[in-house]
Amino acid sequence: MKKIYYLFFSLLLIIFSGCEKFLTHDNPTDVDDETWWNTEANITAALNSIYAGIPDGSSGRQLMFLDALSDNAVARQSLRGDYESYVKGLQGANWGVGTGIWDDDYRDIRRANRFLENIDRAYMPVEKLKNQYLAEARALRAYYHMELSMFFGGITIMKQSVTPAGSYLPRSTAKEVYDFVVSELTECANSGALPNKYIDNVDLKRMSAATCWGLISKFALYNKDYERAKNAAKKIIDMGDYSLRKSTTIKTSYADLFLYTGEINNERIFFREITSGGNQWNTFAPQGTGGKTVVSPTASMVNAYETKQGKTLAELGPDSLAIYTKEPNYKNNRDPRLIASVILPGSTYTGVVLKPFEAGLDKLGDQNSTATGYWINKYLDPKDKTGTRTLDYMIMRYAEVLLNYVECLVELNDYSNPDVVKYLNEIRNRAGMPNVNTAVYNTQEKLRELVRRERRVELAFEGVRYYDIRRWEIFEQVMNGQVYGAIDPATNQPVNVEVRSAKANRDMVWPIPQKELLANPQMTQNPNYN
Repeated sequence: MKKIYYLFFSLLLIIFSGCEKFLTHDNPTDVDDETWWNTEANITAALNSIYAGIPDGSSGRQLMFLDALSDNAVARQSLRGDYESYVKGLQGANWGVGTGIWDDDYRDIRRANRFLENIDRAYMPVEKLKNQYLAEARALRAYYHMELSMFFGGITIMKQSVTPAGSYLPRSTAKEVYDFVVSELTECANSGALPNKYIDNVDLKRMSAATCWGLISKFALYNKDYERAKNAAKKIIDMGDYSLRKSTTIKTSYADLFLYTGEINNERIFFREITSGGNQWNTFAPQGTGGKTVVSPTASMVNAYETKQGKTLAELGPDSLAIYTKEPNYKNNRDPRLIASVILPGSTYTGVVLKPFEAGLDKLGDQNSTATGYWINKYLDPKDKTGTRTLDYMIMRYAEVLLNYVECLVELNDYSNPDVVKYLNEIRNRAGMPNVNTAVYNTQEKLRELVRRERRVELAFEGVRYYDIRRWEIFEQVMNGQVYGAIDPATNQPVNVEVRSAKANRDMVWPIPQKELLANPQMTQNPNYN
């Protein structure tokens, strides 16, 4: 059924690509608006087109690449969007990644505005469906504004479509964008037009009330509006419609979540359908297995995982620390989320023994090979080596919502609330980790430390860490200096991968694209960009 839907949706996009003018131009030359917008079928096609900008894992919008802008990973690519130039301090107003996202988001915002302005032209006999469509379009428009603001800060709020001549609008402040997005998403969530969760599998990917509350929680957390973020996350928890996915055996509960085995689950709240697998093998897979490696985990990421006893590497004695640094999964005694998320040197993957420190296709540093000695395992399914590559990608899942809620309780000085330990234990236990050691983690400072570590390992390579290190104001601390990889057995020293340079007074927001500055006299550049 999924493949049939995929073929149908692909055909729809091909057909609809010829009708793009009806979404981006006010005066089509061959068919006027009155003709185009008068059927429910065209309205449905127009709504579906607004979903085009929803990010993917490693294709299109490459959400997983955001981890290469953090201390979790490094990227090596040319035609895939130059994420490395940003973290090395070489970015500017002509940075292709920033320009691409700016263009994509505003294109989809315009599609949403055109949809909202014209939907009343069509005869839609089912009022409930029309109201749902209106709420979906507004929620999507809010989401694209949210994404722009989280990258660029203050941006121009677009509540209606404008002609090129009327597009010379100034930037709104980041606070104004935040208020607009939260207001829109709240109205959509409370409207009754959107279900908490869709029942039909075909519709699961659509904007729901839970998606709206989840986005509010994420955006409010980013803006340190902890009370609002907490309440939004609690809305989803109280729905009772979502839960952490668990297998019959704890061993595979977490790992299978990102494979075809666990693809259909009760944890995903917002996801991109049938796209992630298409490019995974040529983004993360070892070259020796027939893939390409574009993004590689850092030693900092690998060393963040606890032992199975709940001990951090920093809590171990010097002898044990040396062992786990050299052989991260020594005696299979690390948090199971490590090997579910990272492929380690010496591992056997699809029948190939990976030897990054020896001559061969997987030699460290070679083109299309690992840059650190490690590989990303999350969302890498061996079936994609020769299969159809249709794995879904989760943009937001229930575990993130629980972590949002718990962090808000800690930051609001309600760290003794039993929900803190309750939900941390649920997340840890699902992965096969022990309960929180409350003898150690019983103050706001210690629980903050634990929550931040749990967010890092639970959500590794899911595009979350980059936002976290900026809002926690540790961006400059973790993004400067030498980046290390795996231990080279010949020298017993970690690989020197690269030296990074980050400036908090500039890099907390991206540069406004140069072409936008040239096209719009009222547009201003972010501070400290030449």
